[in-house]
Amino acid sequence: MWCIPPEQDAAFVAAMEQVLDVYQRPYDPLFPVVNMDEQPIQLVSHSRDPLPLRPGDTVKIDYEYVREGMCNAFMFVQPLDGWREVFVSKTKTAVDWAGYVKCLVDHPRFATAKRITLVCDNLNTHALGSLYQAFPAEEAHRLMDKLELVFTPKHGSWLNMAEPELSVMTRQCFNDRVSSQAEVERRVSAWYTDRNKRQIGINWQFTTADARIKLKHLYPKIELR
Repeated sequence: MWCIPPEQDAAFVAAMEQVLDVYQRPYDPLFPVVNMDEQPIQLVSHSRDPLPLRPGDTVKIDYEYVREGMCNAFMFVQPLDGWREVFVSKTKTAVDWAGYVKCLVDHPRFATAKRITLVCDNLNTHALGSLYQAFPAEEAHRLMDKLELVFTPKHGSWLNMAEPELSVMTRQCFNDRVSSQAEVERRVSAWYTDRNKRQIGINWQFTTADARIKLKHLYPKIELR
């Protein structure tokens, strides 16, 4: 009798190892690996003007605020080459995602790339079908031919290297209130331009071998009785 773990554990393990195997590929400009993730940003303004800084006293900000809507940040990061770009949109539809994927495929830095491996999570808009919603069939097929989509497992989005990059962006760009999408775009553009100039990469150290040790409870336990 074969004893196998729940199906979701096996699916998680398979998807996790696929992602980790991608991360172990050597840098190759012809086959670049890019991570993608997105994050909503709440826009808020002050309900009352803050009291300015005075000698011996700090700035005082009223805890009440005014909601000004939302916008969305689409992050693309190439960990091994210290490059990232962030697109800010008002919505986060399948068409939005497809449009920014087209920007990635047609970016000058990937002009000679034969295929781009794009690592992203399982959001339903992150799918090749979204390209066909946004573009004519010929264009969608052209973009699809340049892409290899690799998905992080369900409940395992922490395996996406774009997540820590989004965390850095949030801490460094949005430690105060931001009231407009234009201001979000200004801050984000200045942020990733600076990081690209300094070629800040991501030192990812979690490997398949580590996963088999630390997440041993998720791996199949096959017993022959």
